[in-house]
Amino acid sequence: QVQLVESGGGLVQAGGSLRLSCAASARTFSEETMAWFRQAPGKEREFVGLISRSISRSATVTYYSDFVKGRFTISRDNAKKTVYLQMNSLKPEDTAIYYCAAGNWGTRISDYRYWGQGTQVTVSS
Repeated sequence: QVQLVESGGGLVQAGGSLRLSCAASARTFSEETMAWFRQAPGKEREFVGLISRSISRSATVTYYSDFVKGRFTISRDNAKKTVYLQMNSLKPEDTAIYYCAAGNWGTRISDYRYWGQGTQVTVSS
């Protein structure tokens, strides 16, 4: 069983930055692919990006949706069992609840077995 707890959400002006954190409880954290999804009001949950488990010597692979490429960065600290989502150049359309997830490599909701409770990000214009 993996428990995930997100933090760092809040209200920010357009063009600003936020860093979300997701703390995991699992002993196997380093073996999990970690992803971020988001869900805006009235919309389906969508994939934001992911970071693979460590491949070798802590090397990881990241993959992002087109709408966040160049603006968002995902990183992980296996010693702290935490994954981060650094969000820069935020836009009002980035307003959503952001969820952390753990599971297998993929962009579908079904690829992930464990989910956090979500953290609200609101970007004002």
